Amino acid sequence: MTNPATSGVELPEMDLLRKFDVPAPRYTSYPTADRFNASFGAEDYRKALAGRADAKEPADLSLYVHVPFCNDVCFYCGCNKIVTRDHSRSAEYIEMIGREADLVKEAVTGSTELEQLHFGGGTPTFLTNDELTLMMETLTKRFPLAQGGEFSIEVDPRTCDADKVKHLHDLGLNRMSLGVQDFNPDVQKAVNRIQPFEMTKATMEAARENGFESINMDLIYGLPKQNRGTFEKTIDQVLELSPDRIALYHYAHLPNHFKQRRILPADLPDTVEKVNIMFDAIKRLTANGYRYIGMDHFAKETDELSVAQKEGSLQRNFQGYSTKAECDMIALGVSSISKIGSAYACNPRELEDYYAAIREGRLATNRGYLLNADDEMRRYVIMTIMCNFELRKRDVEERFGIKFDETFAYELGKMKPYVKHELVELYDDRLVVSAKGKIFVRAVAMHFDRYLRESTRAGGYSRIA
Repeated sequence: MTNPATSGVELPEMDLLRKFDVPAPRYTSYPTADRFNASFGAEDYRKALAGRADAKEPADLSLYVHVPFCNDVCFYCGCNKIVTRDHSRSAEYIEMIGREADLVKEAVTGSTELEQLHFGGGTPTFLTNDELTLMMETLTKRFPLAQGGEFSIEVDPRTCDADKVKHLHDLGLNRMSLGVQDFNPDVQKAVNRIQPFEMTKATMEAARENGFESINMDLIYGLPKQNRGTFEKTIDQVLELSPDRIALYHYAHLPNHFKQRRILPADLPDTVEKVNIMFDAIKRLTANGYRYIGMDHFAKETDELSVAQKEGSLQRNFQGYSTKAECDMIALGVSSISKIGSAYACNPRELEDYYAAIREGRLATNRGYLLNADDEMRRYVIMTIMCNFELRKRDVEERFGIKFDETFAYELGKMKPYVKHELVELYDDRLVVSAKGKIFVRAVAMHFDRYLRESTRAGGYSRIA
């Protein structure tokens, strides 16, 4: 049998896609964030931070900072953002990040050196060079950067010229993710994101000239005015730029949940066209040196994501696939989510609520979750399937002291349709997601989610394609 972690992805027939294209979580956490509740509060988060030093094997530390500000609104965007051009607001925000960092630093035990740092948004490059300097000084005074760590930032080429790219690297950042979505001018106009190819090219060239170690590019399929022909040209341009990683996200039109009302449904590609856009992109990318990491992520064979998957150290967190296994993650800022051991702690979505907590000198956590033993086991199972496309029963049994076939008899029964259609291979000692089943890995993992089994919430998640 070919090792699924080193083999490619096989595209399923359209009938099979229709059969297994179900709403499913993305599993950036387990339990998923919609299970978090207000019974977990700031004191629970404080206890989790204080308990880091008690762990048998202390985890490395990661830091995520959410920067919510954007100059303009992109009509497709469902992120928690604040559209403004007023930099007095970002100055206040940086101050609050520093105060929150102090509160966390007072509570946390164990090493405070950062193996990973990630700025997300919003648009982190909304910040000026001086503001970025202040932000980095604010953070690294409390949490110094480890030698050889991964320090990344999400970049909008419209707010990140060559001078800012150099400044980011001088501050210690060494990885970059560029928002692109689509290079077609008609698509860009329809989503209110005018970003010429040459602008993105200039940002990428500056990143390479300044020694950024890995460059990711975000794309979205299913946008208005998009079709197979236009997106094929976008893929041509992506391949010309040759980023180290590519994220190919599925656009879900949810105007009742997000501010997507300015996108006309008539401008969206139909379901068949959208699926074919995705299939075309997967074929092109995998034929041009990109490994299908899982779901919507691709990486060159030499990139750290590919290497981590081959070595079995790949993980998923709230930013997607990551190379550092089992990091504790402190998250600062509005709507950010921390993961410390068995605890998830979430900050408020509204800026005013976040500020109120910090001004009162308390951690901003307003909901979260503390995993029990069953949650821990299922988190391991789901994340292993999501990252490796393979689950070895003995690994689960030895780690959690169970008999796999007995504990997961119900879940193994749910695999029968997947086995019948050759999406999953079941052996005495392991479960393997086949090359044809990789597209459906979310749906496979979903059957090990106890909470989803016990509720009707699946309809609230996006479909696979």
